[in-house]
Amino acid sequence: MSGADGIGQRGAAGAIARAHAEGRAALIGYLPVGYPSLAGSLDGVRALIAGGVDVVELGLPYSDPVLDGPVIASAAAAALAGGTRVDDVLEAVAAVAPSGVPIEVMTYYNPVFRRGVRRFAAELAAVGGAGLITPDLIPDEAADWIAAADDLALDKIFLVAPSSSEARLALTVAACRGFTYATSTMGVTGERASLSALSEPLVGRTRAAGGGYVCVGVGVSTPSQAREVAAFADGVIVGSALVQRCGRGADLEGFVRELRAAVRR
Repeated sequence: MSGADGIGQRGAAGAIARAHAEGRAALIGYLPVGYPSLAGSLDGVRALIAGGVDVVELGLPYSDPVLDGPVIASAAAAALAGGTRVDDVLEAVAAVAPSGVPIEVMTYYNPVFRRGVRRFAAELAAVGGAGLITPDLIPDEAADWIAAADDLALDKIFLVAPSSSEARLALTVAACRGFTYATSTMGVTGERASLSALSEPLVGRTRAAGGGYVCVGVGVSTPSQAREVAAFADGVIVGSALVQRCGRGADLEGFVRELRAAVRR
């Protein structure tokens, strides 16, 4: 089941549809739980919501974050050193889910596997989580997670990249619920001076493969870049720029308001 099809009330697709009805792309913001502290990360998420994000990506800190650049990897390391664990992430979801903004947990697959896939899915659903974004998991190896998510109507968000073949794109979008996450460039997360020219063609290829909603992340860090991506993608994902501001206590809400104004078409 892809992008806009058959989502539950908690899901990202409904939020994206509402953004489109307002004449804009959806704005999706990422912050890791536990950075700069547990309380600080929750304050940060509430600032994102107050600023107008449509979907929150809540990061589960992991010791081997292969997709993450230095900003997010450093934040995850600090969160782990401070004692942040899976239970803290679930408690964070429970604390912010009543806002009505879909909360997608961004996590590498090992913590899910170690806790037990069905247990993790059930606990996430119980606290009001919308689903998972799993950057290191491909649908071919995700049968247990797909089955558990389908049983509980949780979003299943997998990633595609400019290097993805047409066959890989078709397989991935068929497995997604909520949206398909298109990485704007090859490489790790992080702020960049400019975006890859491959982003727009990747969105088009993903849609041609049957994708519903396609949202673009990795490297989007300024209002002007968000405006550029909003012209061709269903949603704009911002991570490192928000994590940096959260870490230094900058005005997150104000920055999110700038991003939201930028994604209006």
